[in-house]
Amino acid sequence: MLSTKFIQRTKSYTTYESFIPAPYFRKSFMLSSVEKQSKIVICGLGFYKLYINGKDITKGELAPYISNPDQILFYDEYDVGKYLNKGKNVISVLLGNGFLNNPGGDIWDFDQAPYRDAPKFAMSFELDGKVVFEADETFKTADSPIVFDDYRCGEHYDATKEIVGWNSVDFDDSMWDSAIVAKAPKGEAYLCDCEPIKKTAEYSPIAFYQSNGKWIYKFPYNHAGVCKLKIKGQKGQKITLTHAEVFKDGELKLGNISFGGRTSPLMHRDCYICKGEGIEEYVPQFTYHGFQYVEVDGITDEQATEDLLTFVVLHSDIKTAGTVSTSDEKLNKLQEIVLRSDISNFHYFPTDCPQREKNGWTGDVACSAEQLMCNFHAEKSLAQWLKCVRLVQTEEGVLPGIIPTSGWGFGLNGPAWDTALIETTYCIYKYTANKQVLIDNIDAILKYLRYSKSRVMPEGLVYYGLPDWCQVNREAGDPETSSAISDSLTMIDASQKTIQMLRVLERYDDIPFVEEFCNGLRESFRLHYIQDSKIKVPYNSQTAISMAVYYNVFEKEEIQSAVEQLVENVHSKGDHFDTGVLGAKVLYRVLSDNGYADLAYKMITQKTFPSYSYIIEQGATTLWECFVEVDKGANVSSLNHHFWGDVSAWFYRCLAGININPDLQDPYRIVVAPKYVSGIDSVCIEREYLGEKIKVEWKKNGEKFELSVKAPKHFKIETY
Repeated sequence: MLSTKFIQRTKSYTTYESFIPAPYFRKSFMLSSVEKQSKIVICGLGFYKLYINGKDITKGELAPYISNPDQILFYDEYDVGKYLNKGKNVISVLLGNGFLNNPGGDIWDFDQAPYRDAPKFAMSFELDGKVVFEADETFKTADSPIVFDDYRCGEHYDATKEIVGWNSVDFDDSMWDSAIVAKAPKGEAYLCDCEPIKKTAEYSPIAFYQSNGKWIYKFPYNHAGVCKLKIKGQKGQKITLTHAEVFKDGELKLGNISFGGRTSPLMHRDCYICKGEGIEEYVPQFTYHGFQYVEVDGITDEQATEDLLTFVVLHSDIKTAGTVSTSDEKLNKLQEIVLRSDISNFHYFPTDCPQREKNGWTGDVACSAEQLMCNFHAEKSLAQWLKCVRLVQTEEGVLPGIIPTSGWGFGLNGPAWDTALIETTYCIYKYTANKQVLIDNIDAILKYLRYSKSRVMPEGLVYYGLPDWCQVNREAGDPETSSAISDSLTMIDASQKTIQMLRVLERYDDIPFVEEFCNGLRESFRLHYIQDSKIKVPYNSQTAISMAVYYNVFEKEEIQSAVEQLVENVHSKGDHFDTGVLGAKVLYRVLSDNGYADLAYKMITQKTFPSYSYIIEQGATTLWECFVEVDKGANVSSLNHHFWGDVSAWFYRCLAGININPDLQDPYRIVVAPKYVSGIDSVCIEREYLGEKIKVEWKKNGEKFELSVKAPKHFKIETY
């Protein structure tokens, strides 16, 4: 049962000025037998921890799935029979603020969310399919030692306020308060069906040293998670952990991850007050950070030991689907940092960065959908996010730039961002052949295409929203390529993919509308931007040319001239790329598909700026938001974004040449057309698909390349 009876401790909620502790709840009950089927279904807002008879049975960290509760309410279901006793039992819950009360999200209006409230939860306890009780005023409640928690800022824990045994069966809660009835959110109720957030690894520091009277701990990688603090302290000793990506000139730098003036003492900080009883361990429960460095304040020199802090990595427990191995260690290293960028930005859904924003920016998802599906079994989590996308879409078809949102960002983003709905649906189906994702999303897709068609300008093009973001050596929102080019080409691609999906669903009556929209944009684009089989000179950016080629705007007989124009442009830039994230998604593919795989490889791996190898040489362990020349004093913004990660899809689609279900019409058809690179001696790439494994391997033998393809016989393998 998805109960909508919510309870809370108080109606007062945490602000920057006034802290309200995270609440404890508990309810004791008697069972004459534990042989029956027992189930708990819970929706904890914002986050919850669930205990049965003192045992933490919560399926993951930061549960449940993060969402706008006025649009969608996610519930978790637990089979709890093995935790129950004959006789007395107790169910206990600890709540955090999560997205329900998120003052740290003020830049995106989360502090003004209409659903903002004190933490609350709904729960049903069932035996043999019958509800025994729901969360109500019979639950007892008290303050926990978590005196402050915020999804983006951090958590403060006062161990002197711990209540020993608070969740145990024999604890006396007679002095606790009774819970109060809370207002139920407006969202539709669903059981969560995706991977939970797990603690997946722990790292020790690689260095720790004193600086300006504080201690700096450096970890091997920039990643996402929290620190486990282990200390023997004095009662009342306050320890503050400040998390950052950059340590420079003897001090921690927060400027690149403090957004919109959010530089309060709360940002990126966890605090712990010792109880003074032997060795104490503390791990924050209702927050996480993106960081490589931690500044520790409040400890003595003797307490500054290697095991004081351990980096606990947190991300959705999405499983590996593909592997990449080559003879070139530069490519192997690049694949490693792409994967780290992916998982450190995957907390139920892909976020833009794990420190500054933690937002589900649609453009970031659109850019990374294919490489995520190449590398991970992310389909369940992405499908859950698409449910949030559908529910936030307006009747007119408009989408916000971030999902979930409290209402901020509608009309801001535009086609290249909005098509996350289309691109993610397409990629999930392409790499799983599960029609359900098409069935679930096709109407929302058509609704968006109708909206986009309503935005066609008199010249027959679309241009609304954000452009080719973060072009090299330019301001993020001021690229060389106009939105009229990138938006129109994006919608042409989205329309072509929608037609393929409609054919799978046999919804042929919807195809003419999409074809008309697509063809109209294509004709208008050709009229305005193509002349003599090339992009007109004023517009011949790498992004414009490569997007136009890859999205089928050129006729077949024109492609060679267009590619030659692109190669000339690349050579004029010293064989470097000069795009934003939209152009980067197709640039290397176009070159590789048209005989210039060596050039694409050179652009990716050369050490001079800009290139992927350049940022690795600068110490990058995750992908940066922008490519900047740091030795010229340029400031790097976020050091952990995944939207440049389609280069990993290039490994699968070009180096190995694996194209699964090319036109979506036959899931068992797989085209293998590797693009051999003279500078690489061997490539071995695998991808799990339909429960089987496809392995493509090639090796250089003198001037020739030897190809090996291994796949189950029922796959229709075509090699070229």
